[in-house]
Amino acid sequence: MKLSIIIPCYNERSTIRAIVSAVRAAPIADQEIIIVDDCSNDGTREILRAEIAPLVSKILYHWVNQGKGAALRTGFAAATGDIVLIQDADLEYDPQEYPRLVRPILEGRADVVFGSRFAGGDAHRVVYFWHMIGNKFLTLLSNMCTNVNLTDMETCYKVFKREVIQKITIEENRFGFEPEITAKVVKLDLVLYEVGISYYGRTYKEGKKIGWRDGFRAIYAILKYNLFR
Repeated sequence: MKLSIIIPCYNERSTIRAIVSAVRAAPIADQEIIIVDDCSNDGTREILRAEIAPLVSKILYHWVNQGKGAALRTGFAAATGDIVLIQDADLEYDPQEYPRLVRPILEGRADVVFGSRFAGGDAHRVVYFWHMIGNKFLTLLSNMCTNVNLTDMETCYKVFKREVIQKITIEENRFGFEPEITAKVVKLDLVLYEVGISYYGRTYKEGKKIGWRDGFRAIYAILKYNLFR
């Protein structure tokens, strides 16, 4: 089993070395690490070229900042592994949990796996109350439209059979990707599993990027891809 790990990256000079090291140390023998730099301007690109390039399979560069969804679209198209996994470039999610995430697919039980921050797992950093409420509201609204019982639609950790993700057209360029992909997975009648994961959330001071505008876009995406497509 070859695992393609897609790392969308934008202005992550303080964490990019550490996350690549953590991914390389994950207990998965056959890895394809693909970093998509979404036009970073804080020195991340220089680190990628000078230090990271020899350590990963591919680095793809956007010359205009487009957003996480656009970076993932680029990464998915380049993946060659049997299974494709999304890994954020910050340190909020632990690559040591890859075996837990891919197991339902390897066992032939799932086509897609989401890692849930609200369904058990290990350590969780205590951060923003209203972010948690927002995440749960968006998950609830998504579930009402899809008629599935996810606990964490907005999670970073989403894992796919490669043939599944490469036949889905990603339209959202930013964080609207999360509800979009959820709606499209459900509409394709794919088998979707959740597993509990740990979570080490960061603050805005530490570089967190998602904001309230993205929440409104997520609501729009939930309605658009569930009710009008």
